Amino acid sequence: MSYGSGLAKGLAITLRTMTRRSVTQHYPETQPELPPRSRGVIALFEENCTVCMLCARECPDWCIYIDSHKETLPPAAPGGRERSRNVLDRFAIDFSLCMYCGICVEVCPFDALFWSPEFEYAETDIRDLTHERDRLREWMWTVPEPPPLTDAAEEPKEIAAARKAADRQAGAER
Repeated sequence: MSYGSGLAKGLAITLRTMTRRSVTQHYPETQPELPPRSRGVIALFEENCTVCMLCARECPDWCIYIDSHKETLPPAAPGGRERSRNVLDRFAIDFSLCMYCGICVEVCPFDALFWSPEFEYAETDIRDLTHERDRLREWMWTVPEPPPLTDAAEEPKEIAAARKAADRQAGAER
């Protein structure tokens, strides 16, 4: 084996790739075709948030900021006790710290956080990468529909339980 054969092989590969046509997409003019359910930005469905704080506690980067207060509700029935519930005051995600791991989306038990495929949210100032709940709510419009269930799939337990409860209630009203 001669000492120059490695150099010759490298030059041959370089010349071969130089003569091929480029496959680079010119990004702003040509939008990329993203795979379905790709991760871009996290969207907030505020109505489902119960301020359980699981997302903020499980976030390895501590980039989720949640502020809330307790609100007292009147009794549901006469003679009942007052109830209290948490009310969301602030929900913000600092995308300059986020590593897009998706743990917050996975641990949310109430489906308040979703992945949106939008990735064009660059800012000129790093402080603008902290998205407050209004901006996170706007991303919900870009969240794709979940894929349909296959015909052989079992019905989700939540839907089956709701159907049984509705059937029981309809049977009791008759």
